[in-house]
Amino acid sequence: MNILVFNCGSSSLTFKLYALGPGDRLEEILRGKGSRIGVKGDRPSSIEFRQAGRVSGGEARMDNHRQAAALVLDEIAARRLPVHAIGHRWPHSNGHFTTALIDEPLMRLLRELLPIIPIHHPASMRIILESRRRHPSIPQYVTTDMAFHATLPPEAYRYMLPRGLAEEHGFRKYGFHGLSFRYVTEKVRGELSPRRGGARLVICHLGTGGSEVAAVRDGLSVDVSMGYTGLPGLMMSTRCGDIDPLLPAWLSRTYDASFEEVSRLLNFQSGLLGVTEATSDIRDVLERCATEEGYRSRLALSMYVRSIRRYVGAFAAELRGVDTLVFTDDIGVKSPRIRSLVCAGMEWCGIRLDEERNGRATGEEEAHIEAPDSSMDILVVPTDEELVIAREGLGVIGGARACG
Repeated sequence: MNILVFNCGSSSLTFKLYALGPGDRLEEILRGKGSRIGVKGDRPSSIEFRQAGRVSGGEARMDNHRQAAALVLDEIAARRLPVHAIGHRWPHSNGHFTTALIDEPLMRLLRELLPIIPIHHPASMRIILESRRRHPSIPQYVTTDMAFHATLPPEAYRYMLPRGLAEEHGFRKYGFHGLSFRYVTEKVRGELSPRRGGARLVICHLGTGGSEVAAVRDGLSVDVSMGYTGLPGLMMSTRCGDIDPLLPAWLSRTYDASFEEVSRLLNFQSGLLGVTEATSDIRDVLERCATEEGYRSRLALSMYVRSIRRYVGAFAAELRGVDTLVFTDDIGVKSPRIRSLVCAGMEWCGIRLDEERNGRATGEEEAHIEAPDSSMDILVVPTDEELVIAREGLGVIGGARACG
């Protein structure tokens, strides 16, 4: 049986096709990524396919995630690779499920959840619709991004709102990117940080679209930078991150703006794009910083790095020390410059980066980048959310094995 996994990011689509072998062993047979989907920036969107060491792909028009999913499904069909089940990442389940088969009742629920995460949910829904259109007879399922943060203590997840109101509507901090944090935590504690045991981790999941920092103690999530939605926390590509909570109400009153208009401003027109007024991609920002006209990009970069460093410092205090600092996801593993800027001036809490080792770590494999006198391990760890999604699907697809 082959399981196709779609991992929808805000401006990307990662996909992997696994073959299920003896003992439920999952072997990757195809993988790739669509990048800069719907992005306003200096470079066009592109897609990459990797199979048996061969790489193909290139520039491709992808105005939305449905177009990206169609390209993937077309390529899989052209390679004559069978698909027997499809798994999808779904960020916010609002407590209704962790992993569930997609049927019509679940589709109605997913549609009700669309407004909670206005960047990811509509994009994920487009991928689901395209997948069901192409493969109406095979089982498909969704896996929530939140389960890893179910261990947050009340003092971390409670909002300072009237108790009755918060409980009635489920207003609390949920946290996201749990699939990534779960994979990285298991990887670090299992093999990458034996010197310190990885009891106290700060994990920086820095993506091309969304980013988040988590504090993990003894393998359990104890705090996270995002909240009820994926808007608060770090400065992101088009999301504002932490701002004065009264500003949305002020904007609504001053400009007679609807909920949808204010949500679109904060989710799609802010962050790096809002500050630079030119690009929502941190890679473009880094390049623009070197130009004479790069003042806005230099400001955006400083704000972006400051927001990460602020949470690293706060979580170091909350954990009463850090054993391991981890950088993961695309920007986290592929940008030595961002890692260097985040770690600069953080010696007060024991962070000491080895710039030579940092420069050599390009994200293809795990790497230690701490200096010999660092009081903590500093790691670059490529994440694998797709493997977690595939494993989650094995428990729910059941009879789909007969399709093979």
